[in-house]
Amino acid sequence: MIQAAQVASKFTLFTHHAKTFPNLVTALRNSMLRAGVFKNEKTAEEQVVQVLNFDIHLTKDFRGKRFVERITECIPVEEKNEYTFDHRKEKTLEGKFDKFFDNATHYFEKITDRQLYIHRNILEYVDGEYVITNPITETNLKGMRENMDESDLEKFDKFVEKHWANKVNQTVRASSSDLIDEPKKRGRKPKTEV
Repeated sequence: MIQAAQVASKFTLFTHHAKTFPNLVTALRNSMLRAGVFKNEKTAEEQVVQVLNFDIHLTKDFRGKRFVERITECIPVEEKNEYTFDHRKEKTLEGKFDKFFDNATHYFEKITDRQLYIHRNILEYVDGEYVITNPITETNLKGMRENMDESDLEKFDKFVEKHWANKVNQTVRASSSDLIDEPKKRGRKPKTEV
């Protein structure tokens, strides 16, 4: 499924029984390791995260009625080079050592505890109704828009504007890196109603 989603498919749809989004990523990663596709946990997890755009989590209430409990977006964390070469500007040996240890600290953080993704709910079922929470990232919005005809696109843009316009300026931060660019308007002006 992961391999199929990486090449020549507009989307991949599958079911899984994980209770949380991190459990879903872990289960898929472990399946890839067991299948022998990968030997390294981080590499396998990276591949999973690159494929999972959204998780639509269904649940069943005590009456046996199934409903969508939440829709979660997976946002891969882009690895940034945070190393500095300022040690060349340092005049003292102590200053050079400080810069070296700063770089060493960044290196070991990346090797030992690198965060590969963040996840956030964009829709949740709360007290009998659906509540739209966090905005969808610009990357996923763009991909969705590219696969819509003009009438769907117009309705979709209105929906996004209505539900996420006031949340557009939120940014998600992890490991002191900006992960999400501020969503931009599509290159056409919205129609004004008279």
